Amino acid sequence: MTKTALITGASSGLGLELAQLFAADKHDVVLVARRRDQLEALATRLAAERGVVARVISADLGDSGAPQRIVDELKRRNIEIEFLVNNAGFGTSGPFVERDLLRELAMVQVNVASLVHLTGLLLPAMVARKSGRILNLGSTAGFQPGPFMSVYYASKAFVNSFTEALSYELHGTGVTATVSCPGATATEFGKISGNDRSRLFEMRVMEAPEVAAHAYRAMMAGKPIAIPGLRNKVVLQMLRFGSRGMIRGVAARLNQPDRALPARKPSGS
Repeated sequence: MTKTALITGASSGLGLELAQLFAADKHDVVLVARRRDQLEALATRLAAERGVVARVISADLGDSGAPQRIVDELKRRNIEIEFLVNNAGFGTSGPFVERDLLRELAMVQVNVASLVHLTGLLLPAMVARKSGRILNLGSTAGFQPGPFMSVYYASKAFVNSFTEALSYELHGTGVTATVSCPGATATEFGKISGNDRSRLFEMRVMEAPEVAAHAYRAMMAGKPIAIPGLRNKVVLQMLRFGSRGMIRGVAARLNQPDRALPARKPSGS
């Protein structure tokens, strides 16, 4: 029996790459994002190249009602979801006090609230049939505070923690939850967030196909957490030995674009 994956943020970047991986394995896909034209072009290509059924649902996950409308549309079309990929998300860059507050709140809605809402709506059916996979896109950013991207880092800390805890709760149900925690990746994220000119993105970034393939394999294996790339693994190990003040300072320097940081004496935790 053909199984179906729902992928949010599927119009570009990791979402697009993941959609291609599902289709390559002959899974049908439901592509969700705001940009309908790009979704429809991708759906047409996947159907032609892979022979799968590719459906499109245009939705803005910055709208708190979007997850329920997505699930209502799935029910209307009689589509059962085996794989849920919560990939949609975005970031912003700069001091919090200078940011547009509504934009920051929209980020929390997309990165956190809609992810929890969509998971909560689709998970009960998975548990009832004892079959399903959930993949949430977290980040290495979620393991530390991130000055100059404070809300984004905090949102990914939520995703990382929520998914690991959910994975534990799901033991023995036939359903798994995996969080993929990439570092800087070559997608639209850097440009949209305004962080593409930061020191973080001046360093080596991973390519989207490599990150997506790593996340896909981990999800299919039912792993709780997946960290792609040796460099990311090493950096996270180093966090265990640094003081909180030092970690805050390093993150600030990596995130700060185009202006010198004032010298700060690391404070305690």
